[in-house]
Amino acid sequence: MLPVFLVTFPFFALIAAGYGAARARVLPLDAIPGLNTFVLYFALPCMLLRFGAGTPIGQLLDGSVALVWGLGALAVVAGVVVFTRNARIGWNDAAFGALVAAFPNTGFMGVPLLVALLGAQAAGPIIITIAFDLIVTSSLCIALSRLDGVDSGAAQHGPRQAARQALRGVLVNPMPWSILLGVLLSAARWRLPGPVERTIAMLADAASPVALFTIGAVLARSALLAREHGASAAVAAAMGTRSAVPPKAPLADVLPVVLVKLLAHPVLVWALGQGAIALGLPLSSSALMVIVLVAALPSASNVSMLAERFGADNGRIARIILWTTVATFFSFPLAVGLLR
Repeated sequence: MLPVFLVTFPFFALIAAGYGAARARVLPLDAIPGLNTFVLYFALPCMLLRFGAGTPIGQLLDGSVALVWGLGALAVVAGVVVFTRNARIGWNDAAFGALVAAFPNTGFMGVPLLVALLGAQAAGPIIITIAFDLIVTSSLCIALSRLDGVDSGAAQHGPRQAARQALRGVLVNPMPWSILLGVLLSAARWRLPGPVERTIAMLADAASPVALFTIGAVLARSALLAREHGASAAVAAAMGTRSAVPPKAPLADVLPVVLVKLLAHPVLVWALGQGAIALGLPLSSSALMVIVLVAALPSASNVSMLAERFGADNGRIARIILWTTVATFFSFPLAVGLLR
């Protein structure tokens, strides 16, 4: 277990550094979107392109990995939506709760961490999970989030428009395109010109530290905004006026989703993988280990931005992301030890 902690510690230390810098306002909160933009549109696509181009095409088109991961993600989405919808949580909040339970922080955290732990051969299964979550899981949850509009008769906010928005989001997101370009380069066995390849390598090398630092900064910003909102609500209550800030989500709306993300999701992926192997599907034990560890990662930090954009309870989503990230410092090494 100690060797695993020695590998994972620097990753969580960078997250803690970003958190501390933002909480202390050494890093201005207004600078965090710029860090996000650099990672999402420059560094991370270059990392995925480099891994994709250097991975055998057979690993990038592994149907067994896609099937197991896809069934697990869809099962988590369905389960969380069914069991969390209540008088407080409508379709919008239930859908984004499902997304934060099913969508791991694979891009910002999983790629560098799992490659450091398992080697470059882990990149193929990781890329498959990223592509599925970006294209299918996110689009499905965004469409489900609009069903509140259908129930209230607001057709303009229905799932059809949400599907168009999700498709537009996929098309303007550089990560699926970088994955596709990497697959094409791998299939054709082409190499980029030397200067271009070196530029991509420099940006790719910057992805891991900046992404991990940014995760911590985003979590700190969410905590600071929640505290400011709480103070505003307290002032409004003292003055006898109604606050525009929604009340803090109760523990019963947060903890079950945290447990699904860190416990139920990886166990489900492992069980589906074992079933696929028993049925004779060509799923290797090493690929199964990779996707189970992907499922054991904390929730993706970008779900908070999506929830805010679509009017969901972003305070609840941010708490789930924060709790899963903190808990993963202890739970992830345990998962690695069990699988090994």
